[in-house]
Amino acid sequence: METKFKRILLKLSGESLMGQQGHGIDTQRLTEYATQIREIAQAGVQVGIVIGGGNIFRGLKGATQGFDRVKGDQMGMLATVINSLALSSALTSVGQPSVVLTAINMFPIGEQYSKWRAIEAMEQGKVAIMSCGTGSPFFTTDTGSALRGIEIEADVMLKGTRVDGVYTADPEKDPTAEKFSEITFDEVYARGLKVMDMTATIMCKENHLPIYVFNMDVLGNLRKVVIEGQPIGTLVH
Repeated sequence: METKFKRILLKLSGESLMGQQGHGIDTQRLTEYATQIREIAQAGVQVGIVIGGGNIFRGLKGATQGFDRVKGDQMGMLATVINSLALSSALTSVGQPSVVLTAINMFPIGEQYSKWRAIEAMEQGKVAIMSCGTGSPFFTTDTGSALRGIEIEADVMLKGTRVDGVYTADPEKDPTAEKFSEITFDEVYARGLKVMDMTATIMCKENHLPIYVFNMDVLGNLRKVVIEGQPIGTLVH
């Protein structure tokens, strides 16, 4: 089957896994994600995934509450591993093979991450779930996903969020906010738009990795973006 993209890096936020329950992992949301991911993988798309950990612990927030920043970030990295294991388990239950790779040695919980192991897994038809962010403190999972997307030579980074693209302002707060169908990295910077954190945005710009922002919480949207190439989100390039 002809698809819009051959290899993608899908960035999911930890918060999105909470679904309607406000904390932890909503199994229904997890299953919906797994089903959508399986659909594109079965169509021949090579899939790499990075998940945040904000539904469990956020290092930066911990630092404001008296946690040591490095230890807080390490706790956040472990949160991403929990989410990665949950997604891997959900993928297995819908019949999609996957492998969990960790930036910090955590055998037998996951395999040690390397670019070549991730690509090998994807070429075998497995979904490569890359956890622990960059493995270093002071970097967000946004930056981790930018780094991994560049390393695995993805065609695009898909940022699955709860909004359907990039707007002139926060559409949840400003009803007059207008959506961009596409926007340049420079304009994102000039307007001060929150697509990803600055480090991640600059990395993607310098390494020519486009970002596509779309609403992952609507069933079928992943297929529309990756396989059909429907313009349902915002392309940042």
